[in-house]
Amino acid sequence: MLKILYPRIFATSVTDIQIELLRELGIKGILFDLDNTIVSRDSNQFPPEVLEYLNKLRLQGFKLGIVSNNGRRRVSSIAGLLEIPAVHRAVKPWSRSFRRALKMLGTSACETALVGDQIFTDILGGNLAGLHTILVVPLEGSDFWGSRLISRPLEKLVLARLHKYTEVLNEKRD
Repeated sequence: MLKILYPRIFATSVTDIQIELLRELGIKGILFDLDNTIVSRDSNQFPPEVLEYLNKLRLQGFKLGIVSNNGRRRVSSIAGLLEIPAVHRAVKPWSRSFRRALKMLGTSACETALVGDQIFTDILGGNLAGLHTILVVPLEGSDFWGSRLISRPLEKLVLARLHKYTEVLNEKRD
């Protein structure tokens, strides 16, 4: 039951996601959450290393997009900087917005990754939509009050379970 909350990949930051691994998985499109994943919630600018990585992905032929629960103005302005499609007011974790984003990219769920910093919106939604989910550590900056008070404490419990689950899997392989 909890597996629906587990990401397929965990990375300390967006820039640590290995491009070679994405290719091995057959990934052609990558959807990104916005706040605290590719930009800080309190900023409208990409950290330089994130912007460089996103441009590198595009040069490598990956199709990029944004799926965010944020409003149109914020999402459009940031997506416009990269000239990539975006879905605003996504109401994650519901799958409808992910399906809409897939149509925008022209990719199928099995060839698309979702990168996000929250388990109960990004990872759950991506898993429900059949995407390759990648959980990253949130960027520095403030969290939405609901995330800070509800989601983040619950995420700590899920991450502890995930850690135990992966330890058991590793023991079975040895």
